[in-house]
Amino acid sequence: MENIFDFADELGPIKIVHVYDPKCGLKAVVAIDNVARGPAIGGVRMAPDVSAEEAFRLARAMTMKNSAAGLPHGGGKSVIFGDPKMEPAKKEQLIRAFARAIRDLVEYIPGPDMGTDERCMAWIKDEIGRAVGLPPEIGGIPLDEIGATGLGLKASVEAALKYCEFVLKGARVAIQGFGSVGKHAARFLGEKGTALVAACDSHGTIYNPKGIEVDRLIALKDSGKSVIDYPDGEKLGADAVIDVECEIWIPAARPDVIRKDNVHRLKTKLVPQGANIPFTPEAERILHEKGTLVIPDFIANAGGVICASVEYHGGTETQAFATIKEKIGANTSMVLAESAKSKLLPREAAVALAERRVRIAMGYHR
Repeated sequence: MENIFDFADELGPIKIVHVYDPKCGLKAVVAIDNVARGPAIGGVRMAPDVSAEEAFRLARAMTMKNSAAGLPHGGGKSVIFGDPKMEPAKKEQLIRAFARAIRDLVEYIPGPDMGTDERCMAWIKDEIGRAVGLPPEIGGIPLDEIGATGLGLKASVEAALKYCEFVLKGARVAIQGFGSVGKHAARFLGEKGTALVAACDSHGTIYNPKGIEVDRLIALKDSGKSVIDYPDGEKLGADAVIDVECEIWIPAARPDVIRKDNVHRLKTKLVPQGANIPFTPEAERILHEKGTLVIPDFIANAGGVICASVEYHGGTETQAFATIKEKIGANTSMVLAESAKSKLLPREAAVALAERRVRIAMGYHR
């Protein structure tokens, strides 16, 4: 078992809670990192291979993300050990048991993440009265359905173009992880004239240098099939998406997919990080030194949590979209300008911005 105290610092975490319910087989970890800016918002992730370390790292990313986005929330995250494709009745039993276990962790507001969705959040809300990313029928803004995170990625790309030597029209896009984030990023960028040339999921990669019809691929995925069932293109292994030459490469899946051992395979100019912590720090530094611009996860993919915050405070879908565009565009510009001025990595500039805001907020508490 990981020693989470090895990762702790003056910002947090304030709580790491391990949850176990032998009656239904529930095993989970909740990491609440920092609440100086307000109650922590962070997703509930379900996968067989999650860990306490992953929960904490993601919770810290949420602290940075919420702070950088100027939201009145701290950062938290929870992970549930299990196959998200389990039988629906069993999944509901686990999610409801998890909700009851965190009833008294009132400083944490759960939201959807990889392996969970708005229906899961409805179960949690039903049990304990608090969750975000709810179905619209009970007052939610369905952030996955409307593509809140994908919209934010588009806003970050548009703001970053000032520092890139290409234009959006005709720019080639490759997406690692064609799920709820990746498909909407492809859709919003496609509306600006980009060409999706590769996309992957757990079954493999579809590659077509002449372009993939985004709406057709989304319809295929929504029907329960894989990207490799798309008929017009070359079918490759899931890992092959790393090798695709493009202008924009979007990681939208698991942590640490790009590391020291494979970063040399990337042939791209701009990486807006759709997933949380998708690159190791060493990989980001190598890319920076070779001239590839990487927009950090908690800047580029904050659309979902911005939408969740707007929902939590009673706002509308229209207000959420406007806020996403404004905040992510402004924050991307601010971070990249500071990076260019100070010669810091974009992540270093972004962390400095977010930590400064958190520390100011901490100063108001005794």
